Amino acid sequence: MVFDIKEYNHELVAFGSDAASGLRAIIAIHSTQLGPSLGGCRMFPYKNESEAVKDALRLSQGMTKKSALANLKLGGGKSVIIGNPRTKKSRDLFLAMGEFVDKMKGQYIISEDFGSSMHDMQIICERTSHVVGLSLKHGGSGDPSIFTALGIMKGMQAAASYKFGDSSLKNKKIIVQGLGHVGSYLCKLLHKEGAQLFVYDPQSSPVKKIVEKYNAIPITEKEILTKEADIFSPCALGAVLNSVTIPKLKVSIIAGAANNQLKQESDGQLLRDNNILYAPDFIINAGGLINVSYEGPFYKKEIPLKHLNIISSTLTEVFTIADSENIPSSKAANLLAEERLNNAT
Repeated sequence: MVFDIKEYNHELVAFGSDAASGLRAIIAIHSTQLGPSLGGCRMFPYKNESEAVKDALRLSQGMTKKSALANLKLGGGKSVIIGNPRTKKSRDLFLAMGEFVDKMKGQYIISEDFGSSMHDMQIICERTSHVVGLSLKHGGSGDPSIFTALGIMKGMQAAASYKFGDSSLKNKKIIVQGLGHVGSYLCKLLHKEGAQLFVYDPQSSPVKKIVEKYNAIPITEKEILTKEADIFSPCALGAVLNSVTIPKLKVSIIAGAANNQLKQESDGQLLRDNNILYAPDFIINAGGLINVSYEGPFYKKEIPLKHLNIISSTLTEVFTIADSENIPSSKAANLLAEERLNNAT
């Protein structure tokens, strides 16, 4: 397993294993410059450890930028567990993960992510106090997916205002790829706003539910790239935007919940060249992070709800910088994040 330390510039990368439970995990701490690193625990059947390490490194880098651009006193971290969440989850596995997190002595705070849940975080909580994303019943802030979805919608409205001159999503044709917790909540919000939904998920069950509840139109995986629409919202895994897919897209805006949507940095320029306004993922999907950052005994949801407005204002700032300097919005977002990190005291 080989990776370039200079490319990622992490403070700490730790490997944890437990033979009894079958745990094989990685914790990547990119930065604690603004505060302790916080990031979700992704459980995924990676092909090998190198693939898992690369994912942890990229995701934790994104968390540093996400926290900085959301004006949070937090750093960037991420953890991954190698394994299929549908078949390999167990109580012992997450107890072992809690012990692994506790060894970081507060440098890393864990929360849920793709493949993990509030229930899993509650098990982890038995072994470490450095965990957020717990249920309201257990002193947490509830499901962060709701806040992530709300932040995505606010970001869409900001992008629509910038691109079309009107923030309304009524009658806008919106493609939602991925109908997990965030994608499903997002469909509910967009339906309430009067949007016309086109949805895809590899599992038929969530598609059927969204179609029935919100009058959505199901589309195939191939149609995601060729369907004419106003907005494309990728809410599944990353790297969906690349040199192969971007030229096929027939949308004006991309605004979704998935992390690492660009396969590589140059794809940001390709989006700009194709006149597609891109809402950088690490800005628009910060709603869940914002919510759990307020978790504690004095949690009141009104406070993170108000903080969510920063997503709209930051996106508008990034779009303006991108146009004034004739650079991709992804590069403008990176520059703004670096500026905030450099100005941190």
